[in-house]
Amino acid sequence: MSTPGIRPLVAGNWKMNGSRDMARKLVADLVARAAGSELPVDLLVCPPFPYLSVVADALSGSSLSLGGQDCHTAAAGAHTGDVAAAMLRDLGAGAVILGHSERRADHGESSGLVAAKAKAAVAAGLTALVCVGETEAQRNAGDAEKIVENQIVESIPSGIGFADIVVAYEPVWAIGTGRTPTVADVAAMHRHIRALLTARDPLGAVVRILYGGSVKPGNAAELMAVPEVNGALVGGASLKAEDFWGIAEGAAKSAS
Repeated sequence: MSTPGIRPLVAGNWKMNGSRDMARKLVADLVARAAGSELPVDLLVCPPFPYLSVVADALSGSSLSLGGQDCHTAAAGAHTGDVAAAMLRDLGAGAVILGHSERRADHGESSGLVAAKAKAAVAAGLTALVCVGETEAQRNAGDAEKIVENQIVESIPSGIGFADIVVAYEPVWAIGTGRTPTVADVAAMHRHIRALLTARDPLGAVVRILYGGSVKPGNAAELMAVPEVNGALVGGASLKAEDFWGIAEGAAKSAS
């Protein structure tokens, strides 16, 4: 077991992919698999905003949960194109991904903005899944742990309940590339993150820390068995039910 007492979470980030038909079929497949299984793993599906209602309907009555991919800091207002955390909650979401490296890079999101979004998400009743991770240049320069430490400190707002937080470590250079850090590198970073969380709040000992970055069925069991790895944030492999389920089975092995 990677961290005794912590139930693994496998979250699927569909990013900007899919269609209504694809969403219905993929979720129907996952729901059928979950209905015939008792995997000791929580499963979260995070589709693009246009398909949240479709996925919410398809997940209804199942053990799988719904999440969003981003939210605004404000509860409402003149913010064309943005989505409030309360809107996600209204659609049945229980969590939202925040601070993904693609948001930080493509939209210039700072850790301060991520913290404000996390505060808004928790206020709306959502779990804030906060993403952190270094670039390849930062790792090669020996700055990986410091970069992640700064993101942890600055992206998780003070006064927020750690029961409402999940942290996802995704080395930017491993996302969608097929490359993954060594098991030793993953273990070192997750150990560092756990120490940062517990130093800030005793409940940091039970915050789920996910690994993300080219997670596949073939490497899931090995990665999920690493100390302080409590599940996975899955990108491309979450678009195929068989692959996503295979990763969930890998996480289940670490929990047994």
